[in-house]
Amino acid sequence: MLFVHEVHKVVGKSAAQFEDAYRSGWMPTLAKGSDARLLWYFDLAHGSGLAYRAVTVTAVEDAASWARLAERLANGDLQTWVRHLDGLQHESRGRLMTALDWSPSLGSLADVPTDPVEHEPAMYMEDTMWPFPGKIGDYIKAAGAVYRPALGSEGSQMHMNIELALQTMPGAGRYPEVTLMQKLSSLPRLIGLLTTDIPPEITGPGSWMHEALELRDQWQSKLLRTAVWSPLT
Repeated sequence: MLFVHEVHKVVGKSAAQFEDAYRSGWMPTLAKGSDARLLWYFDLAHGSGLAYRAVTVTAVEDAASWARLAERLANGDLQTWVRHLDGLQHESRGRLMTALDWSPSLGSLADVPTDPVEHEPAMYMEDTMWPFPGKIGDYIKAAGAVYRPALGSEGSQMHMNIELALQTMPGAGRYPEVTLMQKLSSLPRLIGLLTTDIPPEITGPGSWMHEALELRDQWQSKLLRTAVWSPLT
């Protein structure tokens, strides 16, 4: 399975129309076939970054499915939709990604909801890391063996779970690059992380934050909030 991760710079006055284009257009149209499904529609949380940014993640069954979807957007039944979308955003930047070997499974595309049922929004922290040249394999292995198990431990700085772990495919975006979609389960822990210094035991020798500096020292975190109708929460 492949994943299309896109960051959209939305026209401010058209934000509601842009979201509706995904809710009433993209999601139900994909549901008519078996090639792809919209997984998440996120808004960048207010106060945590640039205004009017939306993030979408779409899963496609395989490379052949992605090629068919691209053809539909360029010349087929989705051409009108994507041209309408272009009028609602300044730009869109996408990456084609694959799941890491240790990533939790989302199941099959048939398991993804396709009806816009409303629910409470969920908060995610999306972390994107850029391992040092030649260290991508070591970083992926260490993140799965050390970082992932530590997230939900009793002494963790905040509670969150990795829902999907991805890497950008060569030639399909910046490389090497790893992105973790992490669902927050404790907002008080998040507030504590934002308002206090990280204790030495979390950053000192032997800790993940210290040892992982041998593999990468650049990453970006985004706070994302799911739309109330997003297929996955």
